Amino acid sequence: MNQHFLTPRELEIFKLLISNETTKTIANKLKISEKTVRNHISNVIGKLGVSSRTQAIILLAKSGMISI
Repeated sequence: MNQHFLTPRELEIFKLLISNETTKTIANKLKISEKTVRNHISNVIGKLGVSSRTQAIILLAKSGMISI
């Protein structure tokens, strides 16, 4: 999987998700809305062709794009 397939912001959000951050906390840290965080998560799920955040995290971890 090509790491450039996802934007730096999308990767940043997933790294925060695996650090057990909530959507609200991520939004506050990044100074964006919760809706924007959810949109990034949905975009990644769509790009990866999976059906959940958990599946996306597993696939990103297996590909080495994030570490758990």
